[in-house]
Amino acid sequence: MRWTLKPKPDSKTVEALQKALQVDASVATLLVQRGIETFEDAKTFFRPSFKDLHDPYLMKDMDLAVQRIEQAMANDENILVYGDYDVDGTTSVALMSSYLKTKSNRIATYIPDRYDEGYGVSFKGIDFAHDNDFTLIIALDCGVKAIDKVNYASEKGIDFIICDHHRPGDELPKAVAVLDPKREECEYPFKELCGCGVGFKLIQALALKDHKTVEDLGEYLDLVATAIGADIVPIIGENRALAYFGLQVINNNPRPGIKAIIEQTKKPELTITDVVFIVAPRINAAGRMKHGNYAVTLLTETDDYLAETYAKEINEFNLDRREADQQITKEALAQIEDNNEQDRLTSVVYHESWHKGVIGIVASRLTETYYRPTLVFTKSGDMLAASARSVKGFDVYNALQACSEHIEQFGGHKYAAGLTLKAENYEAFKQAFEDEVSNTIDRSLLIPEIKIDAQIEISDITPKFYRIIRQFAPFGPRNMTPIFMSQNLQDTGYSKCVGEDDKHLRLSVKQGDSKISGIGFNLGDKLEMIKNSKPFDAVYSIDENHWQGQVSLQLRLRDIKA
Repeated sequence: MRWTLKPKPDSKTVEALQKALQVDASVATLLVQRGIETFEDAKTFFRPSFKDLHDPYLMKDMDLAVQRIEQAMANDENILVYGDYDVDGTTSVALMSSYLKTKSNRIATYIPDRYDEGYGVSFKGIDFAHDNDFTLIIALDCGVKAIDKVNYASEKGIDFIICDHHRPGDELPKAVAVLDPKREECEYPFKELCGCGVGFKLIQALALKDHKTVEDLGEYLDLVATAIGADIVPIIGENRALAYFGLQVINNNPRPGIKAIIEQTKKPELTITDVVFIVAPRINAAGRMKHGNYAVTLLTETDDYLAETYAKEINEFNLDRREADQQITKEALAQIEDNNEQDRLTSVVYHESWHKGVIGIVASRLTETYYRPTLVFTKSGDMLAASARSVKGFDVYNALQACSEHIEQFGGHKYAAGLTLKAENYEAFKQAFEDEVSNTIDRSLLIPEIKIDAQIEISDITPKFYRIIRQFAPFGPRNMTPIFMSQNLQDTGYSKCVGEDDKHLRLSVKQGDSKISGIGFNLGDKLEMIKNSKPFDAVYSIDENHWQGQVSLQLRLRDIKA
């Protein structure tokens, strides 16, 4: 594990902010590291406001999208809301269809089948629209590369509005409107919206036409916050405000479907991290194990009893998903060993029977063991389909682009992508991908890195310090939970291994006159390193330990070095 201490920001800026906010230097330092340099910046950061949201009409084609939807409503046209089967896609469809149903009864939804149709807009979906007299499709979280599909729809008299956030190709589909802040000619000030975020901007624009404000759309923000968390988009700028208010809805007045999921968890209050690890996997499990329609049905249900029934069903899918991903991960790790590929710079594995719905999760699991760009393939119809995951700092999308002669189709982001190829091209692709990564990756990126915000003393960890740190939330990319380092710690003699197979480390440490406890998950093997009062350094975040009605601050250990 590489420990990297972030460079100290400019001392004059820190000093000025410290003075303006009346906070400790350590807090001012953390803020300046996050780009918060003035009183105004801090006000926006600590007190998100609906005023932080941009005018939706700044997004290119927004006026055209609104015009076409209003025309469809005026002419009593049938509108099909189409989205992908993952969390971003299903929340987007739930959001858009719920809103449009308040204005028209001619709204239906469509989620492609993960196995039969694959990712994005499908010909089958367009045929369904044509057979059922839909003349407008609103595609969410997909479509920016669907040039041939949009042409096909056009031939059948069906118009498209695309709400996407993925990188477009060189050419855009000939849709009525392409809403995508990543379009080169789009001057929308915030580029990092998720698909559901782009959908929210469209309903915001429609609401403005009805003289409604963004505050009137609060009930939809539980969906937006769920998508922001699940899609791992940066929680800065507009996303921070949307996540902040969305979490308030999730915790105070969520829609019946999300409420039913939360009730299964018995958690009193959810953070974005809880949304990522508790709510999102359940919503995702529907599309992975059965069909994304189940997720949309749950998220649009208005009856509490029915929502509870659907949530139980989806929880079963999630348990099946967990079982499948554990089994496939075991088989994939064995395949790497059997092929003597432990020392390669990539992991590329394939088995025709692996469940397509969990290969993305398995790819993530493999990177926990072999920290390197990873692809997990399975059979999908007469093709092979894969999920790709990368390591921090390496753009797997660009690497796939360099191997595109072997690929039929691919799409995605810097750190996660999907692709399909012909079975006969698998070995050639596997070698080409290994060669490309070998030629382009900085070898240091193959060692997991912990970025440390600041070095502090244990005596700095006070209830007041923690209260301020908590207000940095919601945490996520570009605003991660602060990570600290402390040096010359000593075990007080009470540290021990806990959990199944003594996997975890329960720590009790001192530094000078200050003492604190801590927990290090999967750090049980470090106990020997700290025994007999041997001094050591630790990297950690700070959280609360709730035990027998008592609440105390503790270290959440990330790593230890002697």
